[in-house]
Amino acid sequence: MIRKLASGEYRLYSRKPNPKTGRRRNLGTFKTRAAAEKHERAVQFFKRKG
Repeated sequence: MIRKLASGEYRLYSRKPNPKTGRRRNLGTFKTRAAAEKHERAVQFFKRKG
């Protein structure tokens, strides 16, 4: 999940909330939405690939 921050940057969050905190994990902050989407694809790839 990608959200735009007040600073204008984009942050990638995990889809499921962290059971320990009840909030979504921060998976990185990026200057552009395209960069965040690119990293999201990489995260999905490594979730499967290991």
